[in-house]
Amino acid sequence: MDHAAAAIIGSLCDAPTLIMPNSRPQLARTLPGQGKATPNRSLERGVAILRAFRAGSSMLGNSEIAERTGLSRSTVSRLTQTLVETGMLDYIPQARAYRLGVPVLSMAHAMRDSSQVLKVATPMMVDVAMRHRINVGLAVADGDEMVYLESFRYNRRQSLRTVVTGQRIPMALTSLGRAHLSTLSPDDFARMMASFAGKGGGRGWRELRKEIEAAVDSVHRHGYCAASWQPQVVALATPMRFDGYAVHVLNVSVSGQQDTAAAQSALAGPLMSLAAAIEQGMRGVQW
Repeated sequence: MDHAAAAIIGSLCDAPTLIMPNSRPQLARTLPGQGKATPNRSLERGVAILRAFRAGSSMLGNSEIAERTGLSRSTVSRLTQTLVETGMLDYIPQARAYRLGVPVLSMAHAMRDSSQVLKVATPMMVDVAMRHRINVGLAVADGDEMVYLESFRYNRRQSLRTVVTGQRIPMALTSLGRAHLSTLSPDDFARMMASFAGKGGGRGWRELRKEIEAAVDSVHRHGYCAASWQPQVVALATPMRFDGYAVHVLNVSVSGQQDTAAAQSALAGPLMSLAAAIEQGMRGVQW
């Protein structure tokens, strides 16, 4: 990979994510019961503030929140006060900063508990990870990132470790993200690509775009795509659709010296069989 490609990858992985509601990629959706209601701007901005808190950013001041969201400091100050009053944020006077409040964890637990997909998929994922000695993950999209719902990592001690639920990874660089992109309409795909391109340009972006388009084509042709965005890790992913849920993306990966072609040959069968088993298990399940 040349320096230009490395630069664009660095910008996608490391640059602060600007999450002002109007700047996030807006994907067309048909939501039953939504009608043509006008979005509530204050609520959108409040959600943007909550999104600013991530692993490694446990406490943020108003200036940092404003930088991450693109909102003015006065707007941030007003909304953080409301979020503190509702318990969604805690204020730490000594640090003059905020951290997420307990109700956020409670809502996360409620989300996981209500997911029939996780209830069906989790035991199957554990079985495949142990039986094939591979890593197995499940994620959904949030803006231009993928968020892990569950991930089981196999190790040589015949045991599993779980990646922290809620961990975010870049959509443009990963098999999970590229498999998700394959499910978008042409217009939504173009909007996402424009968002990625906005974080960098030049030859590095052109090469990355070719990789994404090849991955999308692979999903359409074979049902899955492969990517190796971390050293010595090859991952395959496939999208799954369930009534009443956003698109879920399943992936499997191995660590080591295997090249992409060898890894694909070894992983494609377990991945597609697991996806089919989960889809079968979801049939008739009340969402």
